[in-house]
Amino acid sequence: METRPDRAGEVESNVPQRMDRLPWGKWHWRVVIALGITWIIDGLEVTLVGSIGGVLKDPKTLRLTDGQIGLLGSAYLVGAVVGALIFGYLTDRFGRKKLFTVTLGLYLIAALLTAFSWDFWSFALFRFLTGAGIGGEYSAINSAIDEMIPARVRGRVDLAINGSYWIGAAAGSLSTLVLLNPAWIPVDLGWRLGFGLGAVLGLVIIFYRNHVPESPRWLLTHGHPEEADRVVDAIERHFRDEGKALEPASGSIRIRVRDDIGFGLIARTMIRTYPGRTLLGLTLMVSQAFLYNAIFFTYALVLSKFYQVPNDRTGLYLLPFAVGNFLGPVLLGRFFDSVGRKPMIAGTYAVSASLLALTGWLFAHGRLDATSQTALWSVIFFFASAASSSAYLTVSEVFPVEMRGMAIALFYALGTTIGGTTAPALFGRLIESGSRFELYHGYLLAAGLLALAVVVTLIFGVKAEGASLESIADPLSRASEGEPGR
Repeated sequence: METRPDRAGEVESNVPQRMDRLPWGKWHWRVVIALGITWIIDGLEVTLVGSIGGVLKDPKTLRLTDGQIGLLGSAYLVGAVVGALIFGYLTDRFGRKKLFTVTLGLYLIAALLTAFSWDFWSFALFRFLTGAGIGGEYSAINSAIDEMIPARVRGRVDLAINGSYWIGAAAGSLSTLVLLNPAWIPVDLGWRLGFGLGAVLGLVIIFYRNHVPESPRWLLTHGHPEEADRVVDAIERHFRDEGKALEPASGSIRIRVRDDIGFGLIARTMIRTYPGRTLLGLTLMVSQAFLYNAIFFTYALVLSKFYQVPNDRTGLYLLPFAVGNFLGPVLLGRFFDSVGRKPMIAGTYAVSASLLALTGWLFAHGRLDATSQTALWSVIFFFASAASSSAYLTVSEVFPVEMRGMAIALFYALGTTIGGTTAPALFGRLIESGSRFELYHGYLLAAGLLALAVVVTLIFGVKAEGASLESIADPLSRASEGEPGR
């Protein structure tokens, strides 16, 4: 069935059903690679920042303090909040495709400028701009991926893409063994080369993304039903060219074309229509943001301060940590589609909280060395990485399509502001104190936030596995007579 006008201002279409019934194919892989590669580049660059903490304190470089290094993480996250809000709104208004090109361009330019930083303030400014680009990416990319991936595999694909960040983190860890080794590269040059390399690699992705179409779901709900049909027709041709038979799409949806969605309607939808989902998304995002930004942005400082690991060797310890973070979403992702969202989200958050509290106790009592500390952190974040990725999955699929980009942006911004921007500065101060027990109290705070997320998930979790986006949350533009899948 093609999209067809039904009455004044309304159309009936089966575009969502056609997208969800597609078999997995090469076209999906191209979309995943084109959009998900950003996380790999981001992982490489952020890992480099985490690894160079000790180097930036060197008199031959920027002469930063532990507190300033913690603040650099906060500058990046503040930029991400601002970028998410601005670009999240623009993503919903002007489309996914336009914005994931703009945000990647900003991100790459700012990352390159970071390589030329000359003091704390210039470094902080460029990190702010880099964060603005990646904050916009979160909204544009997660919106596009959710709307193009079949419902039956949306969970595992989303988790794997978010987890791919850690491929870049592993590459960044290995690169520091060379870039931060003063025997091979001067101490004030190696870290600069790392940022330049990430920016150059990202240039290729901008051109590759030109082959990714606009989201048909966005086109349908924003007054372009014929274009949505043409995009889906082109996608289906890819599968037929591969010799794959396509089953007829079952069902349809009636859409009433409406003006752009305003902030007032977004607020009413979140607070009045979906208050439980709003509390769920906020809790998941705050807790995971606090955990990750507390641990990851200060990882190298803990190794050097408490275990006397040389600066040019911290990357070696970051490697298994990155591997654990990558394997968690990849290996556990399929269970979010089979066992279900609610039990898996609650379970991964609960295991992460328990292991973090135990590891913190062992650290405080001096029972660990650098190797055992890294091994335990790797196990914790095997589960925590899947939990964190599921937070992004949740906020991207439980609200209407017309406000998906803004919903992701708002939750990311609130979660990062409340949990993320405070964590690096707080933990930087705790590490600067030199007290293991003070740092342990910080770990207990992070574990408590994860435990709170478990409770909220058990109460307000949404059964979204295998369900179309339109059945999880009615589009705001859906006509009252239409029923998804009828």
